[in-house]
Amino acid sequence: MKSIGLTIAALAMAFSAVPTLAGGVGEGEFRYCEWCHGEAGQGYSTAPRLAGQSDQYIESQLWNYLKHKRVGQLMWSTAAFISAQNARDAAVYFSKIPPKAAGDGDRAIAPAGKIVYQEGIPDANIVACAPCHGPTGEGLGEIPRLGGLSQYYLKARLDQWAHGHDAAAPSPMPHIASQLSPNEIDALASYLSFVK
Repeated sequence: MKSIGLTIAALAMAFSAVPTLAGGVGEGEFRYCEWCHGEAGQGYSTAPRLAGQSDQYIESQLWNYLKHKRVGQLMWSTAAFISAQNARDAAVYFSKIPPKAAGDGDRAIAPAGKIVYQEGIPDANIVACAPCHGPTGEGLGEIPRLGGLSQYYLKARLDQWAHGHDAAAPSPMPHIASQLSPNEIDALASYLSFVK
């Protein structure tokens, strides 16, 4: 518990000490984000990739953490110390970094996930993901990029929504996630982890 408190204090000091740069944000200004989100914001299995995510999405999620609309106690504490300008700067910075695919899914079931992503499951009245998230999972505005995110992370998020967790999940995601079987969630998350 003490180490978590120290981590939160360190993150808070890092965010409060970051200067806002009139000419833009330089490389290294948000290196403390890499502690959880990986080198150049490429993510880990438990913390999502920020690189290549839209600036609108990143910024909106920071405010969701600040308002406790999104689950994540560490990010609640971190967001409490971010100024509006720092949030904007961080969002723009990470949105401009080319994303790399996690590639940690199961290749054997990825083709079934591709069908769910592109076509949905008409017999179960489940819509395809592509119309909202884009043909290659690139996202748009406040609709997140899914392509290349870690299979573990995507599966965990879909499982959370399916079980009614996370108030920030927009409609229709909780409903769609609750209609997917565990095998369909696995396949979908596996497919997306390989999308570049």
